[in-house]
Amino acid sequence: MVGGRSLGRRFGRLWTSYAISTLGTWLAFDAFPLIAILVLHAGTTQVSLLAAVGPAVGAVLALSLGPWVESRPKRPVMVAMDLVRFAALTSVPVAFALGGLTFAQLLVVSVVVGAAGIAFTAAGGAFLKEIVPPQDLLVANGRFESTTWTATLLGPPLGGAAIAAFGPVVTVMANAVSHLLSAAGIRAIGGPEPRPDPAGPRKRLRAGDLFEGWRHILADPVLRPLFLNTVLVGGLIMATSPLLAVLMLGPLGFTPWQYGLAFAVPCVGGLIGSRLAPWLVERFGRHRVMLTAGALRACWLPWLAFTGPGTSGLLLVTAVEFGLITCMGVFNPVLATCRLERTPADRAARTLLAWSVSGKAAIAALTALWGLLAVVTGPRAAIAIAGVLALATPLLLPRSVPAERPAVSGGPRGGR
Repeated sequence: MVGGRSLGRRFGRLWTSYAISTLGTWLAFDAFPLIAILVLHAGTTQVSLLAAVGPAVGAVLALSLGPWVESRPKRPVMVAMDLVRFAALTSVPVAFALGGLTFAQLLVVSVVVGAAGIAFTAAGGAFLKEIVPPQDLLVANGRFESTTWTATLLGPPLGGAAIAAFGPVVTVMANAVSHLLSAAGIRAIGGPEPRPDPAGPRKRLRAGDLFEGWRHILADPVLRPLFLNTVLVGGLIMATSPLLAVLMLGPLGFTPWQYGLAFAVPCVGGLIGSRLAPWLVERFGRHRVMLTAGALRACWLPWLAFTGPGTSGLLLVTAVEFGLITCMGVFNPVLATCRLERTPADRAARTLLAWSVSGKAAIAALTALWGLLAVVTGPRAAIAIAGVLALATPLLLPRSVPAERPAVSGGPRGGR
């Protein structure tokens, strides 16, 4: 199979570090809201503030780090961001043990962890481009994608069991340790790394540099439609998540474990799709796979509006989520490969950062908007409206892409 070959020791260590920190993050899924509710006795307004404002402010803060990330070797930046996350997260159990934990601290930690995570991802994408040959980038991105879905499948149930046994603060500490282990693994990668020209980004550091990533995206005839498509699709999918939770756990009478099962099992589809992506690209070509998977992932959302009670409703949600996540598992690594290929090394970090910030901002805005819409129309109608809009998003996918390179022996056609 295309994706089965080794990509070298340096990639192996990077992949292992990513797997450890990603699993730690999903182990602590929803830990902060639970701490706010169970430990600090926060109300609905505070919990909503924690969920929305923390990541949003973190994204804005991360934006200012773009030129700094671009002007430095990427591996030390990744280590630093992991250590920042370790220190910030560790402060929560320490403050809890000392009896001084406050809601304000949770909010600040959420902002810091969010900003450091975005900066880490931007530096990591640029570093991946340095250590993996172009023809292997799709395989590498497929492995990261499969790791993400595996952690998404395993992390919340294991974290839930740990929270039930030891409390939510313990999972925050586990998440902190995972970032410390990740930092150690990335530091151990070793090997040469090109140093950015100190006369480049550092001399040009001005307000306009913050928007260099968006300028590159919007000027590229392929990245521009992909950017608009992914930001809108991601925003619509996430905007319907709380509405579906209200519908299933409220009027439809599903239990929390049934709700969790309906979203955990479909993560297997992401694992399958990400492993199939390199083979599909080799067989059918990158543009055709990206266009097909991108269009298919928009076709599932409307069906959630028909969710009913009982076993049939549970099976419907599970099947829809499985189809959606499988298509995403194919689409995401192909998108990531195309994005890195079409971005020069001296703009990679800022481009990835701009993409991530835009996605988080769109999710926050559309989630708030659909919450208001659900108040007026009801959650089922609001989900249906999001689904209809999603059906139009394939129109934003690029109709054509410059000719793909011939297949490299043993590698996916049109890979990185």
